[in-house]
Amino acid sequence: MIFFSQARQITTDYRSERRLFRLKQDRWVFWAVLAFALIVIPRIGTDYWFSAILVPFLVLGLAGLGLNILTGYAGQLSLGSAAFMAVGAFAAYNFQLRIPGISLLLSFFLGGIVTALFGVLIGLPSLRIKGFYLIVSTLAAQFFVPWMLTQYGWFSNYSASGVISAPKLEVFGQDFNTPSGRYLLTLSIVILLGFTAHRLIHSPLGRNWMAVRDMDTAAASIGIPILRTKLLAFAISSFYLGIAGALWAFAYLGTVEPDGFDLSRSFQILFIIIIGGLGSISGSFLGAAFIVLLPITLSLGSTALFGQGADQALLQNLQKIIFGSLIIFFLIKEPDGLARLWRHLRERLKLWPLRY
Repeated sequence: MIFFSQARQITTDYRSERRLFRLKQDRWVFWAVLAFALIVIPRIGTDYWFSAILVPFLVLGLAGLGLNILTGYAGQLSLGSAAFMAVGAFAAYNFQLRIPGISLLLSFFLGGIVTALFGVLIGLPSLRIKGFYLIVSTLAAQFFVPWMLTQYGWFSNYSASGVISAPKLEVFGQDFNTPSGRYLLTLSIVILLGFTAHRLIHSPLGRNWMAVRDMDTAAASIGIPILRTKLLAFAISSFYLGIAGALWAFAYLGTVEPDGFDLSRSFQILFIIIIGGLGSISGSFLGAAFIVLLPITLSLGSTALFGQGADQALLQNLQKIIFGSLIIFFLIKEPDGLARLWRHLRERLKLWPLRY
């Protein structure tokens, strides 16, 4: 029997074309995974799973999705992702601090809005420049934002070290301060924003992004407003990165300083979308899983091989070498990312047990 049989599953209207999953088997798997993530994992997961694996995976996947909207779908290059995350984190912190009684989710949303406005400002040069020149302009934001947050104490409530601390994570009277609660809060926001991103990408705005990405001159010739399309890409991408920054600060770390959003964090998010796959929602999360799980796997492997008595500094350097080599090898063998491997696996499952 062909497990992924597509018999009688033909797309006949535009509404069906826009569905998240066109095959009923895909929908069953998706809802099963979602139920497992929402119901089973909070019951069986350990604090280590939540704090070291699941929450950073979800937050980095959301940040990768934000950058993928800008780079993968709209074709605008950026190296300022961590700066946008910092703006979102510090904006949400100040909304919590300065507006008594404001809800946590509203402060996250307003932090995202502030980041979106900042993203529009940073995106203005994209109207005149592109490619490496645009990377340099976003890189300037990456250096400017941590400097500004460190230089002006108002952003951190005049903390001597510039560190901000997470407020009490409570939504509608429900306490989310436990590791499992932080996981559920992060997962719920990621699911909501993931669905929203899917609807956006399959909307006329998403098609405009892809037209501008493929050739902006041709897009302009058929009437697509280039100015509005590019700035909306920067705004929405920055909104996602701002929410990811607030979750990174409040749900994952608990306390964070401006230097926690440095250039290495921007490169990490860029690697996520390159490894996962440009122009793919699932690729953002596959890349995040690769980035989060590979160092843990290498650490466990080195401990198993050399034991606890080995030189830890040497092992960490060895892990970095292996990590970098694997990324280079992977990019050479599969430049379209993990998302393409996943699509190939699904195609094989559709035909299994037949080969052709």
